Amino acid sequence: MTIVYFVRHAQPNFNNHDDLTRELTLQGLKDSKMVTEFLWNKGIDVILSSPYKRAIDTIKDFANAKKMEIECITDFRERKVGSTWIEDFDSFCKKQWEDFDFKLLDGESLQEVQKRNISALNQILETYVEKNVVIGSHGTALSTIINYYDSSFGYNEFEEIRDLMPWIVKFSFERNKCLEIQKYNLFL
Repeated sequence: MTIVYFVRHAQPNFNNHDDLTRELTLQGLKDSKMVTEFLWNKGIDVILSSPYKRAIDTIKDFANAKKMEIECITDFRERKVGSTWIEDFDSFCKKQWEDFDFKLLDGESLQEVQKRNISALNQILETYVEKNVVIGSHGTALSTIINYYDSSFGYNEFEEIRDLMPWIVKFSFERNKCLEIQKYNLFL
């Protein structure tokens, strides 16, 4: 069995509007220690991440403590919303979940995000058979992955986890067949 732990990043600095360099807040850095604690005895073989700073920094404490490298996988990045900051993000998100093909002129649809992330995940499942893998991720990207394997996960479920940072979702696979999805709220 291959186990994949997707770790949604801790609290980012929303004042930094650059997706690639958006760092964690001091609270986010503190909360990343919970990720280390959760993953500590899981027998992790490899650590991967989105190339975005907030995703890397959320799992960096764990990687450093275990003396492991983090490999960045570009296709695990978060959805590209567009080239401008959206003030009414709630309406935008709802519209995207209602229509998986909806996107702004220079952004990505949820369908595109899902396809990109599932393709990257399938490559990981082929490469790391019978391994325990950690992947630093994002709320929307991770939600589209859950939706791929469980179509009942939609906008309402996304809203429930929207402010939950960090958040961990464990996927259990036999080859590329998802057998189980377990969600962990580290704040409980």
